[in-house]
Amino acid sequence: MQGHAGEKDTDAAGAPTPPRIAPFIRPQWRLLVVVGVTGVVYNLGMVAGPWLEGLLAQRLADILAGRAVASSMVPLACAYVGAIALVQLMRYLKRLYVRKFANNVSRVMKRTLYRNLLRADRRSLEREGVGSLMTKAISDVDDCVEGVRKFTTEIFDTGVVMVAYVATLLAYDWRITLLAMVFPPLSYVLAARMKGPVTRATGAAKRSVSQMAAAALDRVEGATSYRTLGLEGVRDGLFEANLADYERKETRANVLSTALMPVYQAISLLGAGTVIVCGARNVLGVGWSPWNIAAFTTFFSVYTKLAVKSSHAGKLFNAVQRAQVSWARIQPYMGQAADGGSVREGDAPRFGQRLEVRDLGFAFPGAAPLFQHVTFSVAPGQVVGVTGEVGCGKSTLGRLVCGELDPTEGSVRLGERDVATLQRRDAGVTSRLGHDPQLLDATVEENVLLGDDADPRPDLRRACLLDDVERMPRGVRTPVGEGGAALSGGQRARLALARTYHFARPLVVLDDPFASVDLATERQAWQSLRELARRRGMAVVVVSHRLLHFPELDGVVCLHDGTASFGTHGRLMESCPQYARLYGLQANGGEVDLDAR
Repeated sequence: MQGHAGEKDTDAAGAPTPPRIAPFIRPQWRLLVVVGVTGVVYNLGMVAGPWLEGLLAQRLADILAGRAVASSMVPLACAYVGAIALVQLMRYLKRLYVRKFANNVSRVMKRTLYRNLLRADRRSLEREGVGSLMTKAISDVDDCVEGVRKFTTEIFDTGVVMVAYVATLLAYDWRITLLAMVFPPLSYVLAARMKGPVTRATGAAKRSVSQMAAAALDRVEGATSYRTLGLEGVRDGLFEANLADYERKETRANVLSTALMPVYQAISLLGAGTVIVCGARNVLGVGWSPWNIAAFTTFFSVYTKLAVKSSHAGKLFNAVQRAQVSWARIQPYMGQAADGGSVREGDAPRFGQRLEVRDLGFAFPGAAPLFQHVTFSVAPGQVVGVTGEVGCGKSTLGRLVCGELDPTEGSVRLGERDVATLQRRDAGVTSRLGHDPQLLDATVEENVLLGDDADPRPDLRRACLLDDVERMPRGVRTPVGEGGAALSGGQRARLALARTYHFARPLVVLDDPFASVDLATERQAWQSLRELARRRGMAVVVVSHRLLHFPELDGVVCLHDGTASFGTHGRLMESCPQYARLYGLQANGGEVDLDAR
């Protein structure tokens, strides 16, 4: 049965059923009504065109034979021009509203996909791979929507108009129609038989592009390491192999999808010979029906248009197959109802929960403990900083706090629940911004909102990026390039921070969010963060090696000697020599790089 907004469908036994694409289409019914009305008028005009062409041909023959005057052609010519103009107007309006319909469906589907990816278990996302997720987020939704758009368009451009064409042909001569119509169905049969190969080729191409995207990211992110270890050539060779595999499989998929169109069309037009021979006999008065030139011209024109339209069915089948393959790939992430991506009130993140870290310890497999007996708490609305020497495990502690890693001892609880367990059940309770946030090859607005229907400016202002964005050529609609290539390092970090603010959760972990900004911007950014935490009741943990504003925080965790000290800035300055030394170095102008690895 269909659930309420944000609920999953269940079958008769109460088990969850896979999400369906229909709920994404139904809210656009008004646009579909406009498409339907303009499509009907368009198809009537498509039949009227050949009929008027026949009348014009007959009138021309009458004028040449002296049975009519030339001026009698004018009304028919005006009617023909008017019919063509009406057809083109209706065609424009129909396609305009089909495109609006497709854009709306795409926006809602991407919004739902992005929100579900944000709420998904990070470990399952890591197992799937960045390349696969990028392909799903960027191309699979587009392929789904393109299939829906073509299906909606072809209902009128092919389906309805073909019914009108067949009815017209039968009215003129049903015998010739049946003989000539033997061939167009063959193109349908061939297209149907190609369904399996097209599906397999498309699926293989999708998997290949995911592997290539993952290889490209690894090649870029690990470029320095590969060069240092002398493995750059090996990595380049692997990437080239992935690229060659993608090109081969994508070429095969495209050939099967598009190159057979002329074959379908040629098969459909084989009946034109039958129409010419039998139609000529009718005109000569020795056939099955008495025809004049107007009837022959109309019949032949309608048949050729029908044959061309029938060949489009193969193209439609291929588009639908690609859409089905893409839908199968993204279906697990489309579980929310298509109501704009909102969630049920009961599923909304509960702010105002206290973070409790008790006797926490962690060790990588086969290694000595990185730290032990780490204890601290963060009340709702508080901001606590984490610092320490290089390699002490600051970033690892951040990952433990938000549930991305399981501790070897101790616990991390948000309210009354274990964060790691909570994270696996519902990733919508924590937000973490790491060292290298991924940015989409999209606009500033799209990178902040991820398809959400909102204004990105408040979040950009909190991240101290709004002034920079407003100076950009297209403001919030300025493309940032692949991975944010069009932005500076500081701008990329603040854009990712704005996105984190927009999707803020009860627990937020930020890893060196202000490492690439100037002092004035850093001061403003810290102030905005504290205000946002108080207003929303978030528990915020900030990992940083820059300690200038740590005296203003509600608490400080300093990792040292395999354990940690926790307290206010003032208390740690008195009781923790390691923290006092680090802060003193920066306060005296000798800031050092303490970034964790």
